[in-house]
Amino acid sequence: MSTLKAQPAAPDPAEQEAFAAEVADVLNKGALALLVGVGHQCGLFDTLAGLPPSTSADIAEAADLDERYVREWLGGMVVGGFVDYEPGGRTYRLPPAHAASLTSAAGPENLAGMMPYIALMGEVEQRVVRCFRDGGGVPYAAYPRFQALQAEESARFYDMALTDVVVPLVPGLAERLRSGIDVLDVGTGQGHAPLLLAKAFPESRFHGLDRSEDGIAAARAEAARAGLGNLRYTVADSTAIDGTYDLVTAFDVIHDLARPAETLAAIARALRDQGVFLMGDIAASSRLEENIGHPFGPALYGFSVFYCMTTSLSTGGAGLGTVWGQETARRMLAAAGFEHVDVRSVEGDPVNVYYVAGKG
Repeated sequence: MSTLKAQPAAPDPAEQEAFAAEVADVLNKGALALLVGVGHQCGLFDTLAGLPPSTSADIAEAADLDERYVREWLGGMVVGGFVDYEPGGRTYRLPPAHAASLTSAAGPENLAGMMPYIALMGEVEQRVVRCFRDGGGVPYAAYPRFQALQAEESARFYDMALTDVVVPLVPGLAERLRSGIDVLDVGTGQGHAPLLLAKAFPESRFHGLDRSEDGIAAARAEAARAGLGNLRYTVADSTAIDGTYDLVTAFDVIHDLARPAETLAAIARALRDQGVFLMGDIAASSRLEENIGHPFGPALYGFSVFYCMTTSLSTGGAGLGTVWGQETARRMLAAAGFEHVDVRSVEGDPVNVYYVAGKG
């Protein structure tokens, strides 16, 4: 038998050069992501948006930051195309068209607020590398900043749209909430979604559930500051839901869980007659080929490897990751007993779709 092996074809020089340029761009964009995340956390984009063309010293003073660091950061923003620079006066300016995607005034359009997730993933990189070799996963406890980042991210959208856009996805739900019903939010994190709903619908009763003691502590503190008597939080596992409810919500959480099927079954059992499950989750397909060209495709797979999938696998869980898409979601909802499922998208939330599910 011949031991000759086929020799790989020589790469096309033009194709090779073009791809090398793409890879170099990835390196540059990765560095920019970290710089943008720093700018967001230090308030530099908001500061720049409120200033005329200014020197690094003026910008640092306005932001109450160290000038040397601000100047180097501005250099990265200039060569990255985020900030304009006038060499004669050594002044910097944030164009209004750029501010629309980088400042707190942009609300859910503020993409700078997503960049700290890149640094978060970097913090666990070596642990994830070990998982590639040894299996298992990185535990939730390795991500102390995650809930705060997720709370900030969800607030950008839900502060503007939860009561006026997401709630009306369920026909008649706003009227029922105004009359008074019982609501459970599964995987509530720091509890921002039920807090917003409790403020908007004082006749209804809201309950947030999460396994994170730190998250629930933060949620309880915020509810106390708001003086809300119709809102409570519990530290508990999502597969063991006590009581029954007219509405159960779960926003961007089911695909992260160790036991998503058991959680969906518990939610179905907890729903009263005519009850509704409102689930927000990633807007992607369970089929890889259908995610090619997705505007956030690489980010979704990156977040899955570095958080969603690995935290689930760390407890011996399902590790759904990006396998959880609309096809898998529909199948698992049906298996849990939900006979009617409507999938809706919402303008201003390109990452999620919303499932309105009922048992009969």
